[in-house]
Amino acid sequence: MNTKLLIQAISGVIPSGISTKDFAAIISTDKNTAEKILDMLTQNGIGQTIGNLVNFEDGDKLKTALFAIKNGVPIEEVSRYIDWKDFEGLVAEILDSKHFDVLRNFRLTKPTMEIDVVGVRLGIALIIDCKHWKRLSHSALETIVVKQVERVKHYISNAKDVIAAPVIVTLNQEETSFISKVPIVPILQLSSFIDEFYGSMEEIKTIEK
Repeated sequence: MNTKLLIQAISGVIPSGISTKDFAAIISTDKNTAEKILDMLTQNGIGQTIGNLVNFEDGDKLKTALFAIKNGVPIEEVSRYIDWKDFEGLVAEILDSKHFDVLRNFRLTKPTMEIDVVGVRLGIALIIDCKHWKRLSHSALETIVVKQVERVKHYISNAKDVIAAPVIVTLNQEETSFISKVPIVPILQLSSFIDEFYGSMEEIKTIEK
């Protein structure tokens, strides 16, 4: 399957019933190609054929993104075709594939805060803030880091026997890789960052009780 078409297919996956004709129009291809893509998606558990329509549900866009990555589409390209919510889902899926226990949209109280993604493994919690923004200024990143460190401190105050590390995951490669020892990780490098994390903890800010 053409990787360009797989990327375009992500745009056509919306939570509703869609005809082959409408799907073809959304992803800018002919009806026969659209039919082949829809057949491929449904055969892989993405969407369900009901009459003349393919019905997509919430979560199917993320499934399509993961399918595209599995079939050779670069993760950074796929990430541009999903929204912030599915971007968080993609980060969570990567952590899950690395055998982390994963929580999304983890809420803290007194004061109320929300963490996009928490991944825990071997007594270490990665507290991740996902930024699906095209570009971030250094000052904006500094503000994001300060807020994330506060979330991590709040998380630690309610956690048991765990060390936590704040991490910012971005859509693109930013000009800096660390701010106050907090890693700024583009989605392209997240998998390798996780693989190397436990061997480079001395370089990374961690917080514990």
